[in-house]
Amino acid sequence: MRIQIACPVVFVAVLFAGMPAACQIPGMSPPKHYAWSDKSLSPDQRADMVIKEMTLEEKIQLLHGPGWQAIFEPVESGPLTRAISVLGFIPGVPRLGIPDLQMTDSVEGVSGAGIKGRYATALPSGEAMAAAWDPALSYEIGTMLGHEMRAMGFNMSLGSGINMIREPRNGRTFEYKGEDPLLAGTLAGQELKAEKALHLITDVKHYAVNDQDAGRIVVNAIIDKRAMRESDLRAFEIALKDSGAGAVMCSYNRINGIYACENPYTLTDVLRKDFGFKGFVVSDWGGTQSTVNAAMAGLEIEMPGNESFGEPLKKAVEAGQVPVDRLNEMVHRILRTEFDSGIVDDPPQPESPDVMRGFEVAQKTEQEGAVLLRNEGNVLPLSAASIKSIAVIGGHADAGLMSGGGSSQVSPAGGNPVPPPPELMKNPLASFFLVAVYHRSAPLKGIEAKAPHAAVQFDPGTDPASAAALAKKSQVAIVFAVQHESEGMDLENLSLPDNQDALIDAVAAANPHTIVVLETGGAVRMPWLDKVAAVVEAWYPGIRGAQAIANLLFGDAVPAGKLPLTFPKSEADLPHPIHLSPPKPDADHPVPKLAGAPGMIGMAMGIGPFFDVHYDEGLKVGYKWYDAENKAVLFPFGFGLSYTSFAYSGLTVTPGDSTTVSFTVKNTGRRAGIETAQVYASLPESAAEPPKRLVGWTRIELGPGEAKQVHVPVSRDRLTIFDEASDSWKLASGQYVIRVGGSSRDLPLEKTISY
Repeated sequence: MRIQIACPVVFVAVLFAGMPAACQIPGMSPPKHYAWSDKSLSPDQRADMVIKEMTLEEKIQLLHGPGWQAIFEPVESGPLTRAISVLGFIPGVPRLGIPDLQMTDSVEGVSGAGIKGRYATALPSGEAMAAAWDPALSYEIGTMLGHEMRAMGFNMSLGSGINMIREPRNGRTFEYKGEDPLLAGTLAGQELKAEKALHLITDVKHYAVNDQDAGRIVVNAIIDKRAMRESDLRAFEIALKDSGAGAVMCSYNRINGIYACENPYTLTDVLRKDFGFKGFVVSDWGGTQSTVNAAMAGLEIEMPGNESFGEPLKKAVEAGQVPVDRLNEMVHRILRTEFDSGIVDDPPQPESPDVMRGFEVAQKTEQEGAVLLRNEGNVLPLSAASIKSIAVIGGHADAGLMSGGGSSQVSPAGGNPVPPPPELMKNPLASFFLVAVYHRSAPLKGIEAKAPHAAVQFDPGTDPASAAALAKKSQVAIVFAVQHESEGMDLENLSLPDNQDALIDAVAAANPHTIVVLETGGAVRMPWLDKVAAVVEAWYPGIRGAQAIANLLFGDAVPAGKLPLTFPKSEADLPHPIHLSPPKPDADHPVPKLAGAPGMIGMAMGIGPFFDVHYDEGLKVGYKWYDAENKAVLFPFGFGLSYTSFAYSGLTVTPGDSTTVSFTVKNTGRRAGIETAQVYASLPESAAEPPKRLVGWTRIELGPGEAKQVHVPVSRDRLTIFDEASDSWKLASGQYVIRVGGSSRDLPLEKTISY
């Protein structure tokens, strides 16, 4: 049930017809009819009409976010008094009926809500969403997010993030949607399509090759064009095509020596010319390093952390360094997007978020996205009727569930239930990056609710011997293991921190029925894997994670998640075993003078000497690397167990402009289940590709003993390769092997076709 707020707060930039004077937003006039209010005109026509009426100062104003000082100093007058969040605010032009841009991050929920003390639903992490492999769920997530953003007055979403997982130690892995461009682009596209349908400007980030956070503003990603086009940029292309997103956020890093926010190849040659993108490019915060180069390369909006646009851009226009035609093009792209998205004709109407609907979507996402990795002896699902004692150990499972940190952090309802170490609070970066924030969804309570007749006891896990003693006298031991990830930092390695491996070893030695629930942002090593009975990858589970995890453990929900990224055996198996970060400054490696990221935020970006990361694995991202190098893995891409089993048969492949792959999947067990059947293609040898690539998938719900024939369309573009010589996509002639199965390394069906 939604409760309409009678009088919106002054910070929400929305115009209400007939609004009482006391409720009007300061500095904003009542709605008027303008020539460009005619909805029968195209967004381009309407934008051009507005531009003719704008002054130079008004045009510049649309291209520049406020400075950092507005975060720390009271704002008592001017356009910023209308901002919901000064960090994500672009003043509009009230006299012309052009609204302010009110932006919020929305990777795991509406993170901007906490700035004004508003509630927002904390969703599971981006990896959990990806692990569901469910485009319909992604659309549902986008719809929920869109309603909550509008309810709070936001009209622009700063998500979804789809950078490829080239570096699994990246501190922002939890925000993204896996290591495959088709999977990431498709799911992000549906999420953003749903948000746009609710009249919001949507955004895809971080463009591009922003695959690590350590030294993100001084790192130079060196990568060839073909590798970039077939992996990182391919994901963006799919997401933009499917969603009609209105904005792209350029990243901090350099790409082949040129900063992403002033890179003509990625911003103009690829984004504008090849992708046909008509929206605007917005910089990441502190990501703009020039005025003229950035403007001429394709950047439209500079966000806080720099002073490259604003007055410097105005002077560059007046001096002829940035032509007036380019300035008008920048403004046109913003205005066109505002009209196209609907934020002018249908501005947000502030109201209370639908909390119960948010709970439903958050729980559903976790139940679909959690991945059952191990289940020896069918220890899961647990039987509430037969279990007499349960030990719940570690991970602050008595208090809540971990979330990822940084700009995507959704403020926990009721505050963080796990007090951070006092020493961290002395650090000015702590609250944003270093402190692990938990949501008040305690797994202990969820388990107690499912097993009301069992003795459920908790041990914090800080002393392995104490935890083992509790496990030994319990029928089942459930260990919750956590690994904190955040923007602004990368992981040193893929091991669980704080001696948790030793904890799991001790508990497993004491109780053969040990179940490990992982709350991580991505892949982790598991030296104890063969000693435990079951492992569930829960990712960062969100505000209803306790209920979702309990449902999965006790069989009231069906495990259906599949890994969206490979879990390697060790860092030695990665394309880059040694993770690079900024070198220590010396005479040969000085710290560069940068236009952006001063002070506190600059430190968080890992400012140091410039350094290069050579992505010489090229096309071999994720599972493609392990396949090409014949490396064994801990768990392969696409892997996930169920409480039942599935059999594949009857493969037929009908080639054409859209190849149809048909086959039958049968549930061979005694429980209902959901299988994500995956289709891979091995290209002709002349294509010089990795052994196989994902080209399609489908999710199938099957009752016990039920079989269904399914049909997966594979469009021809999913089989093409990028040819650098002709700067185009081509279909290699020869034989293609189509493979079908339950993961990238479990493909029992195959058929060869020719093109």
